[in-house]
Amino acid sequence: MCLLVLPATTHESGSITNNCYINIQKPIFYFKRKKYLMKQVIFQNKKIFYRAEGSGNPIMLLHGFAEDHTIWDYQVEKLKNDFLVILPDIPGSGASKMLQGNISIADYAEVIKSIADAEGVTPRKKPFTLIGHSMGGYITLAFAEKYPELLNGIGLFHSSAYADDETKIAARKKGIEFIKSKGAEWFLRTTTPNLFAEKTKQENPVLIEKLISLSKNISPEALIQYYEAMMKRPDRSRILKSFPKPVLYIVGKQDNAVPLTLSLKQCHLSPIFQINILQDSGHVGMWEEKDLASECIKSFLEKTINYCND
Repeated sequence: MCLLVLPATTHESGSITNNCYINIQKPIFYFKRKKYLMKQVIFQNKKIFYRAEGSGNPIMLLHGFAEDHTIWDYQVEKLKNDFLVILPDIPGSGASKMLQGNISIADYAEVIKSIADAEGVTPRKKPFTLIGHSMGGYITLAFAEKYPELLNGIGLFHSSAYADDETKIAARKKGIEFIKSKGAEWFLRTTTPNLFAEKTKQENPVLIEKLISLSKNISPEALIQYYEAMMKRPDRSRILKSFPKPVLYIVGKQDNAVPLTLSLKQCHLSPIFQINILQDSGHVGMWEEKDLASECIKSFLEKTINYCND
């Protein structure tokens, strides 16, 4: 299902706000990871790595909790001939070092800003589209809140603008205690199967092990830091109301983490939006229905570019 809703009028966005504590190291360094070259920036004296492939209008894809950038590998292959695809490893995941201190979702958004700066993103010459999966969607909204002028569109891929309710906070606190007592691997082996649709678990159970393998090098401390940041994030539904550019919603019909009803509720907050419902997906639609998910993203990017150029 695909729907694109356009407003009767357009809006102007704000001005750039400089961030004084981002330290971008130049020239950008590269190192080999698997078959990819990864770029590096320095944020709060920590090495943050990201991958960039292709050419054209830039798009940044953010992974979620207990993942790394390779969760988007299939989508990169489908997009890189038409777009510059930027894929960060969020601090503490993949190759990127964990940040220290009391970290918020907004802090992770500043990491994204440092990468955007390194890639030469500017409001007039090179705005980009930012799409985040799950926790990556929370970061996307925090970025859009502070730097809307750098964006020509955003996407929430199985994600929500709403703050955690009491039930969700209690579940995350329970997860933190599980991680502390049993370790990260047991926690992920217990929780990961619930992210997939029943059809996937029956017909393609190898995807469960594949997702667990993405998190094997993530420390328990990083997982706890993510949970704590998610618990204290504010409601950002007002960002969906005020954001003047197109918003993409990709929804798993069988998603237990971000239910369909919630996604349908929030999408109508946006003046301009496209919603795609993946019928056979849970919370990992970029794998469960990888071709359709890729088509949804590409369709949105093409429409967004055309809309912003009008």
